[in-house]
Amino acid sequence: MANKRRPQGDGTIRKRNDGRWEARIIVGHKNDGSPMYKSAFAKTQKSALKELHHLIELYRDVDLTEDCRMTLGEWLDKWLDEYMIFTIRESTLDSYRAMVKNQVKPFIGGKQIASLTTADMQKFYNKIKKEGRVREHPIHGKTLADSMVRGVHMMLHEALDTAVKERLIAKNPTNGTTVPKCNYPEKQILGDSQLDTFLEAIKGEEYWDTFFYVEVMTGLRRGEICGLKWQDINFEENKLQVKRSVSVKKGGGVSIGETKTETGVRSILMPPSVAEVLQNRKQRAITEWVFPNFMHPEQPISPATAYRKLKIILKHAGLPLIRFHDLRHTFATHATHGGVDPKTLAGILGHTNASFTLDTYTHVTNDMQKAASNIVGNIMQNIMIKE
Repeated sequence: MANKRRPQGDGTIRKRNDGRWEARIIVGHKNDGSPMYKSAFAKTQKSALKELHHLIELYRDVDLTEDCRMTLGEWLDKWLDEYMIFTIRESTLDSYRAMVKNQVKPFIGGKQIASLTTADMQKFYNKIKKEGRVREHPIHGKTLADSMVRGVHMMLHEALDTAVKERLIAKNPTNGTTVPKCNYPEKQILGDSQLDTFLEAIKGEEYWDTFFYVEVMTGLRRGEICGLKWQDINFEENKLQVKRSVSVKKGGGVSIGETKTETGVRSILMPPSVAEVLQNRKQRAITEWVFPNFMHPEQPISPATAYRKLKIILKHAGLPLIRFHDLRHTFATHATHGGVDPKTLAGILGHTNASFTLDTYTHVTNDMQKAASNIVGNIMQNIMIKE
């Protein structure tokens, strides 16, 4: 007759030969049904009883599987290969693999996943923040940006949440940790006169004139504008559909995937001038892509190529060498100045919610509020003078 499967949470206290007291509970079962134990040790029976209660509370309603013995590095490989491979963009998957290889495995990858604690994770974050990269980067050296430390944390948090669901660990050890806030570079935009200079500069750029005009008039993400197909353009309704995003693959080439967020799939009403330049471009179209690769027109233009061209145009025009994403900020800032409300702007930009848009462009809304208060103040002052 097979042994009866003992319930998890079943605990005992015993005194060991070395004089210590051991509190032990069942936390799961092996593949053959035999129990797996978790122990804690104390100097006195009273302390051991407290440890037992702590273990029971920690592992309440938990029934771990034998896979809980795998290391963090092994689990992350499994998580990426089996859980994430078809759920995230290829570029994101590549960045996760790089984090696992370069940051996680060298420092904490060999530790058993079931034995990880919040203290372990905090020490790990502190260590990579202090010591930086294992291998020196040709540009950034050994320094690891706060955004990278936070990125590693977010990846681990998601991976270990999955481990909880799969009954590999009782709770997520990344909960309760503190990681640096992201110090993103300050947003730069092209002011009115600079934007005029930029629009004048692109007029002499065959192919790129339409590309950058559409960008500053719609605020699309870099991958989104590169991923436009003619089937996405509805000239009858003057609408542009954002359905996909192009990213640069590790080692070269591009991959075509989903937009950055679920709300990234959206419909944008085109200004008449944008519809006009796209109509003119379509007359010369030779491929399904609105902006095809020069050498391989069956493929979209690479975001990296677009960024390099932007730098050249800015330099020749004597303009600040802003990032490509700053063209998006330029559009959003001018739209906000023009009176577009946050909810409408969030829909155009593909933001998840209007509060993010409001927070991102709060400097603009503050300026608008100041201008509004000045107007109201002048009105009231004129009334008082008349009285």
